[in-house]
Amino acid sequence: MTTASSSPPFQFPDIMASDSEPDDSYSPSPSQNPTPTPTGPNPAQLLHLSFNQDHGCFSAGTDLGFCIYNCDPFREIFRRDFGPRGAVGLVQMLFRCNILTIVGGGGPDPLYSPNKVMIWDDHQSRCIGELSFRSEVKGVRLRRDRIVVVLVQKIFVYNFADLKLLHQIETIANPKGLCEVSYLGPQAVLVCPGLQKGQIRVEHYGSKRTKFIMAHDSRLACFVLSQDGRLLATASSKGTLIRVFNTLDGSLLQEVRRGADRAEIHSLSFSSNAQWLAVSSDKGTVHVFNLKVDSGSLGNEISRSPSTSPPNSSAISSLSFMKGVLPRYFSSEWSMAKFHLQEGLEYIVAFGHQKNTVVVLGMDGSFYLCEFDPVNGGEMTQLEYYNILKPEETF
Repeated sequence: MTTASSSPPFQFPDIMASDSEPDDSYSPSPSQNPTPTPTGPNPAQLLHLSFNQDHGCFSAGTDLGFCIYNCDPFREIFRRDFGPRGAVGLVQMLFRCNILTIVGGGGPDPLYSPNKVMIWDDHQSRCIGELSFRSEVKGVRLRRDRIVVVLVQKIFVYNFADLKLLHQIETIANPKGLCEVSYLGPQAVLVCPGLQKGQIRVEHYGSKRTKFIMAHDSRLACFVLSQDGRLLATASSKGTLIRVFNTLDGSLLQEVRRGADRAEIHSLSFSSNAQWLAVSSDKGTVHVFNLKVDSGSLGNEISRSPSTSPPNSSAISSLSFMKGVLPRYFSSEWSMAKFHLQEGLEYIVAFGHQKNTVVVLGMDGSFYLCEFDPVNGGEMTQLEYYNILKPEETF
């Protein structure tokens, strides 16, 4: 059971910018901040981090409100602090426009309920709509034309303009709020857990087709779509293998190995051209894999010509000629570039707008911009570091 409400007229004048070139004209004035920014000695506590759709910005939910940052060059764009009751547990941007969605972070007397999705218009410095549910909201995903809300065993898809409910999906228990939606093209592709352990459900709204993929034997830990929704990368709770699928027919296109020991995969990200895949885990290492598939030609030739692959193409084991004799471990495709971080922390990753760069965000407030060598691979080079909780820690 859900309820929706909005302040009429429910229109978004700033969200019509091109998908390929998001509207970057919005720069809020300090007077739009609903309450003064606290200046006490205790820094805010991070509750949530997420990139926007093109990975050019990221949002941070804190125990006081939320902040929006630009990735390259790194800078704080604005923050909205709501005071001690204003914890924001989830915040999602819609490209770079003035519309965001926020979900309360809980607490004894929260300003915003964790059972509601609040639609925030930063031009007006207020919520202009809300979606209410009987249970806690676990995730939100946005397109220019859709709002997708994830509960622990159900997903709701709404039309953005009028909050009309378009689709409901039943899922297996999904406490992480796993769900992804494509943002390029006129028709959405949505992926979410199915009703079985390790199963992925793919909704092609353009063709009105549903595809089920048995991605793993273990429970799903993380997955991501390419920008156009044609490629899907998945990881299970084991965290050793990452699989890449064609969402059109469900076929397995490539399998790469993060490592031999178990790990909790926190984040997966395709590069804009789907040539690279980045992976972060609780082991404190960010991996970059070279992909051999071209999402733009999936309807024709799926594999790239070997001549176009870098010499260190995913570091295929030199023992791969014994594939039929030795265990799969020895013929695995390994990452071609790595970046080492503190083990045990949660990090999310995305590819930067500069060529061959990766942005890493940590729940300790850390921001890293790294560069990898697309030919020789190896250890990535750190280009920048900031900490959004400790601005003095910058080098």
